[in-house]
Amino acid sequence: MKDTVNITGKTLIALGFKSGKWFPEALAHINDNQLQEAAMLAYLEQYRPGPIVALHSEAIPFAINIKAENELEETNVASVLTTMQLLMKTPTIVDGAVMPDACPAGPKGTIPVGGVVVAKNAIHPGMHSADICCSVMLTDFGAADPKTVLDAAHASTHFGPGGRDRNTQYRFPTELLAAFESNFLLNDGNMIQAARTHLGTQGDGNHFLFVGKSKKTGNTMLITHHGSRGPGARLYTKGMKIAERFRREISPATLKQNAWIPFDTEEGKTYWEALQVIRAWTKKNHEVIHDATLAALGIEAQDRYWNEHNFVFKEGELFYHAKGATPLDVKFMPDITGPRLIPLNMAEPVLIVEGATTKTNLGFAPHGAGRNMSRTQHKKNKAEFTNEEVFAEETKGLDVRFFSKEIDVSELPSAYKDATTVRTQMDEYGLGTVLDEVMPYGCIMAGDWEKNAPWRKRKLQKK
Repeated sequence: MKDTVNITGKTLIALGFKSGKWFPEALAHINDNQLQEAAMLAYLEQYRPGPIVALHSEAIPFAINIKAENELEETNVASVLTTMQLLMKTPTIVDGAVMPDACPAGPKGTIPVGGVVVAKNAIHPGMHSADICCSVMLTDFGAADPKTVLDAAHASTHFGPGGRDRNTQYRFPTELLAAFESNFLLNDGNMIQAARTHLGTQGDGNHFLFVGKSKKTGNTMLITHHGSRGPGARLYTKGMKIAERFRREISPATLKQNAWIPFDTEEGKTYWEALQVIRAWTKKNHEVIHDATLAALGIEAQDRYWNEHNFVFKEGELFYHAKGATPLDVKFMPDITGPRLIPLNMAEPVLIVEGATTKTNLGFAPHGAGRNMSRTQHKKNKAEFTNEEVFAEETKGLDVRFFSKEIDVSELPSAYKDATTVRTQMDEYGLGTVLDEVMPYGCIMAGDWEKNAPWRKRKLQKK
């Protein structure tokens, strides 16, 4: 009988392995099974870092479905193309495209809003960002009065930071809770608490609740726009940390924001499964607001459909990262029930579209109107007017409400690209066919909730 051998971390380091979180599990397996020599080395091979993966020497070519119509847009488009050129050197990337609503979204090399990037066997958390599964849902309210619908929706939704208190929370479905608990990236107390309290909330920024009438049927439509809130943001943070560990080991030359999780690892498959749970949660987040509004009015929905425009879509070994791009191809949406939605701004119609995949659109369309300048710059441009003056001028004839009761000038129509330009370029580049338009009646957005935020009040009191 052979003597029992106790393998330690020092043994593994001597064999050329770098200390890591996997050490305890591996050592326990080796010692419990008394693996020796060839058997031990065969088992350890799964933990051996792969070769360093270099950047592409030249940027992978990508489709450009955008052009500048004026001097301001020239600056924007140039910035988008510069950042895409750097991004497309990432080792996993095989294809890409930019849409007419494209605009920069961070340091050079960061995927722009309105960007689509295709990676092979890799998920890049930074390319779907913290607002995982940002999406839009439409419910047809038939002949209901638009103001009545907007009023009922106002009472059913929630904008701004944080979640709902216990008295106003929507029921968290048991099947969703089970899905969270079955995935180790989602099964923690803070994550599940956020999933409970943020259900039925829409956050801030460009998220909205829009009511209008179908140009084709005259029916009243309710459309919501928001993402996965706290649960999605928490998963994104975890995903970026995992991706960064892989980046340091296998591709240190890759920009941090473009780090990836190899799909053929346990982490990759678990993260992919977690993304699907977050997608289901986000869809339910839309549904509870729509259903509560229907129930308040005693109305049955005539129709409903939705689509995400900020997500990762899988086709075989290819992962399509859409950072603000609407999926046209039905292969990207397993629960497709209707056409896709493209909102422009609060004073413009929401477009209802369908379309075919081409070599240049990669199966996607724009997700909105995009911006030509930052929020801060836009506010500076309007500084000679009061917020009330800008609001009155740009929302004439509309029932526009800010949940915080504070006007956010950076979300008014002039903050966005010209809607006509976006639609013209959609036609020019084959980015979807407009089937119908939801003509605006009014909308609700978060507004400038930070103006009266508790932390800001405390800061002013100290001063």
